[in-house]
Amino acid sequence: MKDAPVSLKIEKLAHCQGMPQYASGGAAGLDLCLASDKPVEIKAGHRDMLPTGIKVEIPQGYEGQVRPRSGLAAKHGISLTNCIGTVDSDYRGEVMVLIINHGQEAYTFQPGDRIAQLVITPVITVSIEEVESVSTTARGEGGFGSTGKNLLTV
Repeated sequence: MKDAPVSLKIEKLAHCQGMPQYASGGAAGLDLCLASDKPVEIKAGHRDMLPTGIKVEIPQGYEGQVRPRSGLAAKHGISLTNCIGTVDSDYRGEVMVLIINHGQEAYTFQPGDRIAQLVITPVITVSIEEVESVSTTARGEGGFGSTGKNLLTV
């Protein structure tokens, strides 16, 4: 039995160039579009904050994850400066996308281009318990590369 869908309320702002939508029946994320009336160029090695033209009302107990689009990353080196951006359930401002160009050349977004995707996911809230020390494990304090071939040299 499938759970009832979670309702995502979206306010379309005047400069919105396209409402978020799923590109396919199995897509996990809603495509977010550039809300601009003119092209936006991101030079190689530079970053910018791009508007989506929407505000969202995410239900309590969920978050919105703004994620990069794999096609832009693979073809042009375009990603997000914060890897995944979190949109909290109590945020009511315009959803913005923090873009970075890791590529070798400038990339130009056209008005209405898909710039990122928004995935709505459940959030578990934890209670904090201060302890004298945490339990031990076989891994212990082994950090980066400690469970496989250690690629870091110091």
